[in-house]
Amino acid sequence: MKAVHLGNLTVDRVEESLLPGIEALAMFSDCTAEHLERHRKWLEPDYLESGTGRLMISLHSWVIRTGRHTILVDTCGGNDKDRPAFPKFHQKQTPWLERLNSLGIDPASVDFVMCTHLHVDHAGWNTRLENGRWVPTFPNARYLMSRREHDFWHDRAAAPDRGGVNAGTYEDSVLPVVEQGLALMTDEAYQIDDDLLMEPAPGHTPGHCVLKAGSGHHQAVFSGDLCHSPLQIHYPDWNSRFCEQPDVARLTRRRVLEHCCERRALIFPAHFGGAHFGRVEAAGQGFNYRAGDQPG
Repeated sequence: MKAVHLGNLTVDRVEESLLPGIEALAMFSDCTAEHLERHRKWLEPDYLESGTGRLMISLHSWVIRTGRHTILVDTCGGNDKDRPAFPKFHQKQTPWLERLNSLGIDPASVDFVMCTHLHVDHAGWNTRLENGRWVPTFPNARYLMSRREHDFWHDRAAAPDRGGVNAGTYEDSVLPVVEQGLALMTDEAYQIDDDLLMEPAPGHTPGHCVLKAGSGHHQAVFSGDLCHSPLQIHYPDWNSRFCEQPDVARLTRRRVLEHCCERRALIFPAHFGGAHFGRVEAAGQGFNYRAGDQPG
């Protein structure tokens, strides 16, 4: 993906992987074969694997440069992590860090790491393995996370299932950051820079957040897991199987998508294939998604 310019902001994407994942019918309980047939023409192959019904899932981070700060939004799955409960992420080895370096970004130069939430596929590169110890990958950054999100996963890590499919994520990808004093936990909205505002957007997880960026005619929302697929923009009441608070997630999704329409803000999700970002347009009781639309 070419860099996107939002006024004074520059946005780049750092890919960890782009592969077919879970079937759409399994991810969204409201989805039917009829829904897929109705939208298959534009879904395939960027968002749905041709002929299988499996969602094309991108794992990527967003890098925002403001001229004053470098901000990293989410850090994918990470390398060397023990994830036996989630084999897809178990002992992964990817060149994600090298891809970040190819943008001219040294980990020591990152000012903020914004965690939209603390799921296994969003917090992994918060840390890296060094001499048998987990250390913060970005030693000079402040790691922004919701206090509610942190506390939720702190408590789940001590529960009998240790967080289910998220098992191990708190211990190796969050706790080392907290212990080093690099975590900046927010209770409400947090202004990172003149044109960057972190806001609560709960539902997918209790402390899920989004990042609103830009100003005037050049606005965007970095939406984390508000939507895993453009289908959820067309059907905003659809939750993923991983949404912790279904009713809250539906309300939040509509609120953020309405904001995108009102402000003509581009949406930068965490998992879309294709152009990886796009524009939201009002359409009846829902919305339409137009991929890769530059701000006008």
